Amino acid sequence: MTFFDSYILCTTPRSGSTLLCGLLRKTGCAGDPQSYFHRPSLADWRDGLHLAANCNLKRIFDQARHVGSGNSDIFGLRLQRHSFDFWMTQLTALHPEPSSGVGRIEKAFGTTAFIHLTRQDKIAQAVSLVRAAQSGLWHRNADGSELERLKPSQELHYDRAAISREMAELTAFDHAWRDWFETENITPFNIDYETLAAAPADMIHQIFDHLGLDVNQVQNLDPPTAQLADAINLEWVRKFTHETA
Repeated sequence: MTFFDSYILCTTPRSGSTLLCGLLRKTGCAGDPQSYFHRPSLADWRDGLHLAANCNLKRIFDQARHVGSGNSDIFGLRLQRHSFDFWMTQLTALHPEPSSGVGRIEKAFGTTAFIHLTRQDKIAQAVSLVRAAQSGLWHRNADGSELERLKPSQELHYDRAAISREMAELTAFDHAWRDWFETENITPFNIDYETLAAAPADMIHQIFDHLGLDVNQVQNLDPPTAQLADAINLEWVRKFTHETA
């Protein structure tokens, strides 16, 4: 039996969260973790959950929990830090009585585990983010086909200023997560992109153990996505490192 009713994957862009969510979804018993509250917009939340434009906050959060549970007994949510403040404001409006953020979260989602996914190499993370923004391609399926493209491709170019800005913001997001965990007396389950990418099946086993899920139910842990990084990423990382040394 699971130890938790839900889990929240607390993360930042280009940290491996799409890979991790895909793996958890593929197990069939760890919910369907997605960014149900990605943009700071109630209209976008409703659209993403296929809800009517006039439905209230309770209906939105209830639907997210239903969809994010899939066919399992546990709800999964991916929450990017840039989405957090607006999300918590809405949750506070829905459940004003608990005095803590954790109390409000558990009013909506039951007993909740917090998984903190980071990327240790902030230069590589920032480079990945800048390249995705330029190319419009954010993720590929394991077979190499496009999984998520947000805009047509443009010519790639090294942009030191953009990489520096993204590094600063990503670092600030990581610090904000850690500060919130400390304020809320949360001890998250900490994982990083580098470990996940090197041994994804091992990481799923560790997460299942933490959540109290039965890993023996898992049949297929082949990664559902392909890495996008290539020689261009490596060259940009090398150049930025040299210029800022």
